[in-house]
Amino acid sequence: MPQVPDKLVLKRHRDLDGIRGADLWARRTVIALLALFAAAGLANVFGQRPQTTVAATPKATLKLYAPAHLRSGLLFSARFHVFAHRELRHATLVLDPGWAEGTAINTIEPSPIGEASKDGKLAFQLGHIRAGSSYILFLQFQVNPTNVGRRSQDVELDDGDQPVTRIDRVVTIFP
Repeated sequence: MPQVPDKLVLKRHRDLDGIRGADLWARRTVIALLALFAAAGLANVFGQRPQTTVAATPKATLKLYAPAHLRSGLLFSARFHVFAHRELRHATLVLDPGWAEGTAINTIEPSPIGEASKDGKLAFQLGHIRAGSSYILFLQFQVNPTNVGRRSQDVELDDGDQPVTRIDRVVTIFP
């Protein structure tokens, strides 16, 4: 039989003699909490799975396909689908500052006709969209590693200076 190391006492360290029931339950509780945390991550509580949000009016329908829960450092995409029921002569997507605050905008495809600031918000000029046709805009982002909290990410579809429809949403960013 091998020699027992100097600082080990077999009754205490191997047989756990003298460990009270509370210590054992504390260990089990910590392990259970870690397992619940992992299960919550698998259930998409902490983000990334995109969801579709729709806003429609007689003039146009706006669909947004993007995650509402994110993690720091995450790469993600958002798809904005504009379907014109009536002609939109100067279609513009207006995004709240929360879309760019604490995130890097990596790509915008296809490139909008113009980009501007509208009352501190991001404005992407899409141009003319005929009645019965649609326009899809893709944006790719990366969440900055130090970005944590909740942000407003509202989206508004305008025709010139006239609001057409709006999606109100909030994104939650986990560490």
